[in-house]
Amino acid sequence: MSRIGRAPITVPAGVEVKVDGSTVTAKGPKGTLTKQLSSAMKIEKDGAVLTVTRPSDEKEHKALHGLTRTLLNNMVVGVTTGFTKVLEVNGVGYKVSKAGKTLTLNLGYSHPVVMEDPEGVEATVADNKITITGIDKEKVGQYAAEIRDKRRPEPYKGKG
Repeated sequence: MSRIGRAPITVPAGVEVKVDGSTVTAKGPKGTLTKQLSSAMKIEKDGAVLTVTRPSDEKEHKALHGLTRTLLNNMVVGVTTGFTKVLEVNGVGYKVSKAGKTLTLNLGYSHPVVMEDPEGVEATVADNKITITGIDKEKVGQYAAEIRDKRRPEPYKGKG
């Protein structure tokens, strides 16, 4: 049995989770998330506890068991506390500025790199750090990866 998939998810007070077949909606103080999960997994709500069960011990069902439980947990955590990623911009002449929903990165290229904040994700700039916050863990991580991909960190720290 999957150890991750077997663990129950406790829904905190103030969070409403609605399971409609394979569509799950989580509504909390930070916002609302809706996700279409695998129809093979059975999601049961018993009071303030969510449990995920799988129909058989097939390899595909074993893989989906832990994934479905983790996605549900990320939805509950996202609508209660949200997710944050911090990126540090470090380099000679590297600057970051924010105007409205536009993030401007000067990363040593001949031109500034301009990025728009995606829907549901907000980036803030303080000193040389970019803080990305949002309720959807996947969107926050994807936006952080896109920013990082504009100029990857130098692995040798200038030593060879």
